[in-house]
Amino acid sequence: MACEACFSTVFRRKLGRCKTCIWQLTILSVTCWPLWYSLYHETPRTVNSIALLFFCCTFTGLLMLHLLALSYRKLTGRH
Repeated sequence: MACEACFSTVFRRKLGRCKTCIWQLTILSVTCWPLWYSLYHETPRTVNSIALLFFCCTFTGLLMLHLLALSYRKLTGRH
């Protein structure tokens, strides 16, 4: 990652500050969900389906954490 927040060692300081991380997670989330639906929605109990679903949920969850932290910082004025 290219920003100073990404080189920080404390996880809470990283959330919501790195635009590169947010864009990467957005692209991964937007790509993985349709991929899972098109390939594995008919067979949700296979190993490949569960693994891709796990990655989809992880990318989306981390993106939501970034967006919540970003909005909290914007609302409270903490940068």
